[in-house]
Amino acid sequence: MKRSTGTLLALTAAAAFGGFAATALNELMDNRAQAMPAAPAPAAAVPAIASTALPAAVDGQPLPSLAPMLRRVMPAVVSIHTKQRVAVRNPFFDDPFFRRLFPQVPQERINESLGSGVIIDAARGYVLTNHHVVEGADDVSVTLADGRTLKAEFLGSDADTDVALIRIPAENLTGLPLGDSGQLQVGDYVVAIGNPFGLSQTVTSGIVSAVGRSGIRGLGYQNFIQTDASINPGNSGGALVNLRGELVGINTASLNPRGSMAGNIGLGLAIPSNLARDVVHQLVTTGEVRRGTLGVDTQALDARLVRTLGLADGQQGALVTRVHAGSGAAAAGVRPGDVVVEAGGQRISDPLSLHNFEGLQQVGSKVPLVVLRDGKRVDLQATLREQPRAVDGSAVDPRLSGARLAELPESQRQARLRGVLVEAVESGSRAARSGLRKGDLIIASSAGSFDDLASFRSTLAEPPQRLVLRIVRGNVQGDLVMQ
Repeated sequence: MKRSTGTLLALTAAAAFGGFAATALNELMDNRAQAMPAAPAPAAAVPAIASTALPAAVDGQPLPSLAPMLRRVMPAVVSIHTKQRVAVRNPFFDDPFFRRLFPQVPQERINESLGSGVIIDAARGYVLTNHHVVEGADDVSVTLADGRTLKAEFLGSDADTDVALIRIPAENLTGLPLGDSGQLQVGDYVVAIGNPFGLSQTVTSGIVSAVGRSGIRGLGYQNFIQTDASINPGNSGGALVNLRGELVGINTASLNPRGSMAGNIGLGLAIPSNLARDVVHQLVTTGEVRRGTLGVDTQALDARLVRTLGLADGQQGALVTRVHAGSGAAAAGVRPGDVVVEAGGQRISDPLSLHNFEGLQQVGSKVPLVVLRDGKRVDLQATLREQPRAVDGSAVDPRLSGARLAELPESQRQARLRGVLVEAVESGSRAARSGLRKGDLIIASSAGSFDDLASFRSTLAEPPQRLVLRIVRGNVQGDLVMQ
């Protein structure tokens, strides 16, 4: 039968962050169906052709199939639907006259999105997904493979690793066992399951292309599994499973430098199950994620520093410029001038890779370090200690009283931004009277150079007589003299 040629609809995506409204897809499919003319009737009868089927086995061996494993696994993968109420800003409606004249104009809109999730504990109803799938949502509902839709309870999330945990009140759930992602090797077969473009229960397969992938701008702490299994919008939060049906990763993003016009190019990223397991454990037991830190400031090596330190040409690592008092690094014997080249068995090529390693370790972790000191290898053992993510300005310097200072979001730090975020400022406080505002980014000060909150506090251990802060507010940079 001759078919009329239809238009090929390319559904690809540059990054699988957030959901994708299924209604848009339905409209596109409806429009396409209306545009398709009916197939003409055959002019004459066509002789019947004997049908054939694939054999169940070849040479006594059954044909391989993922179907038995997927029948067990797919009921554990769910669709997540979120709604967020967003205020509509219209300057005309600041005037009471216009509000009375047009009372029916909506003052808010509802943003809806779709994502995926994985049931990891059927008894408790725990569903693992991405932080960016549920971020800012006012309502979260979960649709199961059997068609049930349930309102979900938010238990906690960690933006820096993009992991979130929600709970659904339901019985007869299917949970997915967490595998050991540390055993994955390049070349292992994996299967991605999710709801791309609102198409529920979609399966794609591929191999592990890389493990421990990092250095990707705009994402948080990074230790990704890279796979060539297709990951598209709506797959976020879905399952990456091995051939035993164990959860080895949470699908989170796809890389596409050319954007959606390039189509799927086989660069998908998933959060390792071992990392997700640690985050979930902390969220369930403490309600928050606490991370350990060495307590050092570092800088990148360049050719001049390599020569000055007497290192081999091309040597990589993180040069220690400051060791914070009372830190795990100080207790381990790390000194300024040391070059960290290995931490926990992982190669350290620059300060960002060391920072990324630290951020993935729990408080109290014992970490073997390899440093170069005077050109010679020195092996050390450090115990990571907790670094507060935010502090009151009064604890740093009295002139910052009333301000709440915080670390930058990890996505910005991985984009190589440096500084300290002003999280809040109390009205009428000393910091407010000096001109500090919520959302300001402090990038320099008269007390000395710094990269993050810890080093900012270190520079103010001996307060300068005159404290000047260089801040970025919006796209404007300027200096504030703190009174």
